[in-house]
Amino acid sequence: MHKTVSQRRQAIANRHPEWEEMCLNKYLERSLLHFSDEPLVITDEVSLDYKSIFSQSERLAKGLTGFGISQGDRVGLLMANYPVTVSLLFAIWRVGAVAVAINTLYNVSELEHVVRESGCNLIISMAKFGSRRFDTELDSHMPGWRDGDCASFPELRGGMVYDADNPDKFFSAMPSTELPTQITSPHDPAVIMFTSGTTGAPKGVIQTHDNLLRAAYAGAYHQAFETGRRGVFSLPLYHGFGLVVGLLSGMIVGGSIVPLLRFNADNILSAIEKHRATYLMGVPTMTIAMMEQAKIKSYDLSSLTAVHSAAAPTPKWVWREIQDTFGCDEIFTSYGQTEATATIICTQPGDSIDLVSETQGCIVQAGVAGIAEQNGRICEFKTIDPQTGSDLPYGSSGELCTRGPMNSLGYFRRPEETSKVFLADGWLRTGDLGHFLENGYLFLTGRSKDLYKSKGELVSPKELEQLVTSHPSIVQAFFIGMPDNRWGECGCAWMVRAEGSDISEEEVLNWLKPQISRYKLPRDIWFISEKDLPKTGTGKVQKNILKEMALSQIEQVKS
Repeated sequence: MHKTVSQRRQAIANRHPEWEEMCLNKYLERSLLHFSDEPLVITDEVSLDYKSIFSQSERLAKGLTGFGISQGDRVGLLMANYPVTVSLLFAIWRVGAVAVAINTLYNVSELEHVVRESGCNLIISMAKFGSRRFDTELDSHMPGWRDGDCASFPELRGGMVYDADNPDKFFSAMPSTELPTQITSPHDPAVIMFTSGTTGAPKGVIQTHDNLLRAAYAGAYHQAFETGRRGVFSLPLYHGFGLVVGLLSGMIVGGSIVPLLRFNADNILSAIEKHRATYLMGVPTMTIAMMEQAKIKSYDLSSLTAVHSAAAPTPKWVWREIQDTFGCDEIFTSYGQTEATATIICTQPGDSIDLVSETQGCIVQAGVAGIAEQNGRICEFKTIDPQTGSDLPYGSSGELCTRGPMNSLGYFRRPEETSKVFLADGWLRTGDLGHFLENGYLFLTGRSKDLYKSKGELVSPKELEQLVTSHPSIVQAFFIGMPDNRWGECGCAWMVRAEGSDISEEEVLNWLKPQISRYKLPRDIWFISEKDLPKTGTGKVQKNILKEMALSQIEQVKS
């Protein structure tokens, strides 16, 4: 018999952590007491239960201590979604150190930037991934990194290499020493997680143990996770979606994760079938690819009860097709950002497809005492004028600001950058634009940094992207502001055609003209395949790179 939403939430409420005493390694210990022999990490090759992950993390923690890693030190993890990555995270937290989550898609110069920006004291890197050899790349560009003899990185004391083809070598290289007495506090840094870099160089956001635990608990409570929830995803564990919503929230209910090393629609759908996954996570580009794959091959998806697709704009038509394709009653979308730890806005079980397709959801329910000032929600919101910073009446469109225990500590060693967005009165300027509807649900209109002027008038890319993707021949659209000799700036767009479509730029413009003001019409339209879109490791399309590509297109035309 399936439990109701309220029954599931009550079961979660009975297990809430004591925030003032809890940090992440203690969270694993507590989970071990309740779910010792239940699976925590499942792959085709291995299944590790809570007890095994705990034992492995303790072994690795002793090794880190042997390398001199202690309270407050920073350990860079350049690791894909291997089971050992989970154990390494908890090992780092066990010794009071900070995990620096490194994007595996970074090129060498970006890797150097992140290592320098975070002041890594130790790097743990996988030997290879796909066609890349990270060990030799680091050897070539950061000579001496393994021994801590790298003049360009004075804080770096050494490094280790994990070879997935010979994992025993990694464990045997770990010294074994006595573990330190636990001195970590809930408000100490746990992770330095880098912003996605969709608009510029990534910055390291400091998230505490308290930030992550509150986010994990509230996420499970708000979505009413069932006991033993089994989440499948290829989202990287170096990002909040995979780490918090995938791993940490699932542990609240004794759940497990089925982490894939890279995105492949067939592999994920096959994993749902093989491992009887109940909860599918992805970003819209992934979700659309999986729906297309499900049309050409049959899979047993009967175990699936929920789909969570978030972190990027989604065409309206996608949502009902998700429900039809996967046969799930619970479809979620959400909103959050690294600076606010993870998901702070989310739809709820039972929300209509219309609500899911037209909004990002409501403020996440916290489900615990101690934040009565937010009326049982994980945070509070207000909107301000993005130009003046003045408060706007509730329901007015403006830049979104949030305040509460989800706000991170700011940017690592970037006090000026931190002060620009983390205001003195506790509010965080998100840089996102939107307003709250009468029902308390958030309607996003775009990023304040994405706004551009066309013929002197401000234009919201999100508005146009939503309109264009309602056309049956366009599945994705990305509007950007570009230099214009006459107007200073104007709009241009990259579009992905639907399969089998050969719609032209002229046809798109003719379709748009009756529906929008002339100043909103794009000056240029370029078509691109979905696979050629530049993306971050979490599937977000990088508009800064699209802009560079557009500038290159324009230069080619001129020449």
